[in-house]
Amino acid sequence: MFKVDIIEKCKQNNRKAQLQLYNQYCNGMYIVAKRFLKDAADAEDVVQESFIKAFTKLHQYKAEVTFGAWLKRIVVNKSIDFLKSKKQDFVELEEVHLKVVDIPKDDKWLVEDSVTLNDVKDAINRLSDKYQYVVMLYLVEGYDHQEISEILNISQVASRTQLSRGKIKLQELLKLQANGTRY
Repeated sequence: MFKVDIIEKCKQNNRKAQLQLYNQYCNGMYIVAKRFLKDAADAEDVVQESFIKAFTKLHQYKAEVTFGAWLKRIVVNKSIDFLKSKKQDFVELEEVHLKVVDIPKDDKWLVEDSVTLNDVKDAINRLSDKYQYVVMLYLVEGYDHQEISEILNISQVASRTQLSRGKIKLQELLKLQANGTRY
C-alpha cells in the first residue's frame, strides 16, 4: 500500500491505516521527542499527543513535504511546548543523533580542539531557553531560519539574531577558564 493511500484512508478515519502509519513513524518520532525531553514517559506522551494532533489535522496535510517531515514538525512543536510548560532544560544528546550541518566558515563556530562533544552538549544545556531552542533546531535538527521562525512563532530576523547571540554565548561557555576548567 502506498503512503498516499494510507494517508487517504487515515483521512477517512480508517483505524487500521492509522495504526499502520503510527507503527511506521512512532520510533523515529520518539527519538526526535527524546532529543528534547529528559524523561522517556514525557517523550512517549508528546509522541502520542503529536499523533492525535496529526490525525485530527490530517486534512491540512497537502503533501508539499513528506509526511514524516510534517509529523516531525508537530513533534518538535509539541516537545517545545511541553518544555515551556514545565520550564525544563533540554536533555543530553547522544552522539549518534547529532546531524552534520553545513556550518559557514566563520570563526564564531571555531572552538579549541580539546573541546569534546560532551562539553558542547553541556554548554547547549546551559544556554537560556530562547537561545537553546534556536541552537538546537538549527544545529541538531537541521532546520533553517524560515522553519525555525514558524516553529517558534518568531520572525526570521529574530531567529538569526538569537542564533548569532546563542553562538556567542556557546563559544563563551566553551572557552577554557584560566585554571583550565569550563564554566
